Amino acid sequence: MDEIEWLAGRFEEHRPRLRAVAYRMLGSLAEADDAVQEAWVRLSRSDPSAVQNLEGWLTTVVARVALNMLRSRATRHETPLDGHLPDPIIDPADGADPEHEALLADAVGLALLVVLETLSPAERLAFVLHDMFAVPFEQIAPLVERSPEAARQLASRARRRVRGAAPPPDADLNAQWEALDAFLAAARDGNFDALVAVLDPDVILRADGGAVLPSQEVRGAETVAGQALMWAQADQTFRRALINSAAGVVGFRSGRPFAVGTIAVRGGRIVEIDILADPARLAQLDLMTFGDRAP
Repeated sequence: MDEIEWLAGRFEEHRPRLRAVAYRMLGSLAEADDAVQEAWVRLSRSDPSAVQNLEGWLTTVVARVALNMLRSRATRHETPLDGHLPDPIIDPADGADPEHEALLADAVGLALLVVLETLSPAERLAFVLHDMFAVPFEQIAPLVERSPEAARQLASRARRRVRGAAPPPDADLNAQWEALDAFLAAARDGNFDALVAVLDPDVILRADGGAVLPSQEVRGAETVAGQALMWAQADQTFRRALINSAAGVVGFRSGRPFAVGTIAVRGGRIVEIDILADPARLAQLDLMTFGDRAP
């Protein structure tokens, strides 16, 4: 085995962690893969004997590449619109792909990723690296060109934002399925009162329609229930799926996928609903297999 093959093998050992870092930083699976690939390019051009801690070195490279991507978005004024959702990770309801499990450790739901997108690039890096991957502030500081104490403050501000905007939902998957089934049944039956009963009074609904369909973010149980009744009038079927490890569905219309949706439950009621209905992004997902699954 020559040196490049040995190096590639070592790199593959760290790929799951690197993708997880990049996904949390960017909220985009394609961009996360680009960041990881860039890390490999830089490693292949370096002197591996000079790298004492390969995992730390690669994590730093991926974080720096992701940080530059985030800053480039800001420079181009690519501010997420209301209802914009990060890329979902979709699995069958009966279990997640092992590769996806590595990406989703620490319960990285869509709601959390939405909050992360409201942070500044430096805040996001400090929070992701320290709070999610236990990287010391001494290693984070050079990436954000701050002192370790300033990097600590960045993470602290981000942590407060995350805790205030996205309190941890109930982790019990059975409770999530129960709430989701009750919501879908009430919508199907046109039962407005039953819909309101399963929704938290301050429920948030985000729908990402991309460039083709209108995107929106609405709040309040009665408003969201009204939206659900309107959608229920369409000829559609739903199949269970795990969306970022949470209860969700893939919606079909005329035999074709038209939406992916997931919920967050707290205290037995739905507090957030996230729906991806962007045709261009849905076309990139392998969703047709869900059409053969039982509802």
